[in-house]
Amino acid sequence: MNTCNPFLSNKRMLADGMRDGIPIGLGYLAVAFSLGVAARKAGLTAFQGFLASLLNNASAGEYAGFTVIAADAGYLEMALMTLIANARYLLMSCALSQRFSPETPLRHRLFLGFDVTDELFGITIARPGPIQPWYTYGAILIAIPCWSCGTALGVTAGNVLPARAVSALSVALYGMFLAIIIPAARGSRVVAVFVLLSFSASFAAAKLPLISRLSQGTRTILLTVTLSALAAAFFPVSDTSGNGETPSDKKGGRP
Repeated sequence: MNTCNPFLSNKRMLADGMRDGIPIGLGYLAVAFSLGVAARKAGLTAFQGFLASLLNNASAGEYAGFTVIAADAGYLEMALMTLIANARYLLMSCALSQRFSPETPLRHRLFLGFDVTDELFGITIARPGPIQPWYTYGAILIAIPCWSCGTALGVTAGNVLPARAVSALSVALYGMFLAIIIPAARGSRVVAVFVLLSFSASFAAAKLPLISRLSQGTRTILLTVTLSALAAAFFPVSDTSGNGETPSDKKGGRP
């Protein structure tokens, strides 16, 4: 990295983020297209759907909001529904806040906090060392337009394509999730075990009588906090290096 010229360094980070944001944007375009169908059923126009996705880049939160709009509910109910559906991003924001350099200005923290999604969080937190805001900005520049335009296209022509075609396009997002968790799982047996535990616990939570009645976002929060607490209690990280690696990372992933 060229530390003598911050402009060139930020420009390079921005380009790297835009490159890594292309597959995320393509996945968002497909998913937002199907989300636009729900927006159309709620009575939103293409511009309103575009604006909703521009200001709220979250599939579960937007779908919950569109459902509330379709039910003619009040603003308070809509706010509570969106808060519950998106509450897991509070945990992701806390994790990101620990990776910022102390010299990072507040404006960068606020801008990144505006667009914390599963995929953008994954590629940002996976990079070693302190968070480089311009890298995430590059990914956001690709992700948000694709998400917003996908919703607008879904409102306009959501009923043209068959549902199976839209579902097939959505598989790209699952591929990105695998690309995020597989390298970390291969590098650490502890991570691999807890990834498998999270899959099993998520499946069980969706089937158990009482827990299954909770929203998906609430279940995700409960499982994340529980599994993270167990991992921290039984496999604590005693030290970290300046580049974000733990001692177990340097030893091939063995705790």
